[in-house]
Amino acid sequence: MKVLLQRSGPASVLVDGEVTGSIEKGYVLLVGITHEDTKEDAEYIAKKIAGLRLWEDEEGKMNRSIDEVGGDILSVSQFTLYGDVRKGRRPSFIEAARPEQAKPLWEYFNECLKAEGLEVSTGVFGAMMDVHLLNDGPVTLMVESK
Repeated sequence: MKVLLQRSGPASVLVDGEVTGSIEKGYVLLVGITHEDTKEDAEYIAKKIAGLRLWEDEEGKMNRSIDEVGGDILSVSQFTLYGDVRKGRRPSFIEAARPEQAKPLWEYFNECLKAEGLEVSTGVFGAMMDVHLLNDGPVTLMVESK
């Protein structure tokens, strides 16, 4: 499992012009799932993200967690994180899990984040989405379970 985490100010997801999820500040998570991923991977990454200290304290050091600053999560399924562009000019997505495996695991991951005490908004699995965010910092990290 790969999650591209972006610390963000206001962020939203639109599907067909309608907002499906939004936050004022927090993390925008682009979530990629591969064939070998399990519930344990989702639990590990959710716990890791909840505990990361990526927000500045009074001294300007990254020393506060998302919970400490009142941030929320915007979770977006993103199978293209497992795109392979090493050969040819079009990406191969054979490493991305099929929707029937990926969707329940993405939903479980979002529940794990909620179990960590975080508010979670989402995009729509499998939909064409417009993701708007104000990348804060910018702070962008890849969080992986393997």
